[in-house]
Amino acid sequence: MGDLDVVTLIIIGVNVVISFKGFNDRAFFEKYKFNSAAVKRGEKLRIISSGFLHVDTAHLFLNMLTLYFFADVVIASLGSISFLLIYLISLLLGNLLSYYFHKDEYHYNAVGASGAVSGVIYAAILLYPDMSLYMFFIPIPIPAYVFGIGYMLYSIYGMKNRIGNIGHDAHFGGAVGGYIFTLILVPQLFATSLFMVILLAVPIVLLFFLQKTGKI
Repeated sequence: MGDLDVVTLIIIGVNVVISFKGFNDRAFFEKYKFNSAAVKRGEKLRIISSGFLHVDTAHLFLNMLTLYFFADVVIASLGSISFLLIYLISLLLGNLLSYYFHKDEYHYNAVGASGAVSGVIYAAILLYPDMSLYMFFIPIPIPAYVFGIGYMLYSIYGMKNRIGNIGHDAHFGGAVGGYIFTLILVPQLFATSLFMVILLAVPIVLLFFLQKTGKI
């Protein structure tokens, strides 16, 4: 992990340019951030544009660093175009899920590439579930599928309990986007990794159940 494909470099560059424009131009930031009321009024562009804005340099750096580590895993298997589609679909689905849960909260705002990055992470995990991940605070390698399932379950917990100033629903929606589109692109995973496909679907089914029963 860690090579920079041209498409990855372009995505990072676009995020940096748009984010820094937002840092220095408050009117620009306000015009293109995700806001439930504005989207409901018909400003649909915000669903996409907000995914390229960030709150500050730390927020931007963390998202781009994570993308840097996982992008080449997906590109190596699926190619640059498919990677780009996963990124954009995950961004879109993440913000659409945010809108679904917050459409009546007119003061709900959100920015960041986290949904798109979550989709890339989940795609990489689906393609290479046995790869090991190293976390800053855990000195031993973690299987990718354990991280992926834990990440999704924590997102559900965060959505249910409104933990922190974090768009847990965008993270979850983005991961779902990465999961579904990767399976569309690589349907043979149903034959070669059926157990893992089912296992990674557990948090998605759980969210659907909680939403249908009114518990989230």
